[in-house]
Amino acid sequence: MYVPPHFDLKDEAAAKALMHARSFATLVSTDEEGAPFVTHLPLLLEEDGSPYGKLVGHVARANPHWRLFARGTPSLAIFHGPHAYISPNWYASPNLVPTWNYTAVHAYGAPRILENDADALSVVERLAARFESSLRQPWSTARLPPGNALAQMKGIVAFDMPISRLQAKAKLGQNRLDADRHAAADALEKQGGEDNIAVAALMRGPGVPPA
Repeated sequence: MYVPPHFDLKDEAAAKALMHARSFATLVSTDEEGAPFVTHLPLLLEEDGSPYGKLVGHVARANPHWRLFARGTPSLAIFHGPHAYISPNWYASPNLVPTWNYTAVHAYGAPRILENDADALSVVERLAARFESSLRQPWSTARLPPGNALAQMKGIVAFDMPISRLQAKAKLGQNRLDADRHAAADALEKQGGEDNIAVAALMRGPGVPPA
């Protein structure tokens, strides 16, 4: 990922917070012919005592992506943060052009297959616990008939991916005058929408790394 110095998000805690908040990721691996193979899936970031932690997830067994994991193929998980179009009409300064502000994190590593069905079930349960936690009546595998959840693990391939490198970018107008950045943030808030409001807050707040 191209990251100019003024957009380089060196705050590891902020990068990991984005990975937690926006955990539906894009996983890219290179196949035997050198072509990228892509799967869109939720990934959990878990601390394991290593510098960057690990990602945990699963794919359908029918998805050939997992066969690349067995080869130790280096992979990239992309986490997309809030993003928004920026109109030059919003700036205080003249003669500027349109752009797009966004945040993103790239996590690099080599996925490892979890061969044991019990380990796969644990991954499913951790994913369910994460995304069911905000619901009034959280679902869990305990609602399935005895043995059913474990039997269903034959249909998936679970994996973890120790993170060897993290790269994070926060393109939030740090290369613009404060007056231009704040004027654009005001306009985004007026536009409304979850991402517009989130980007506006980042443009104003501590999420903006120093230029």
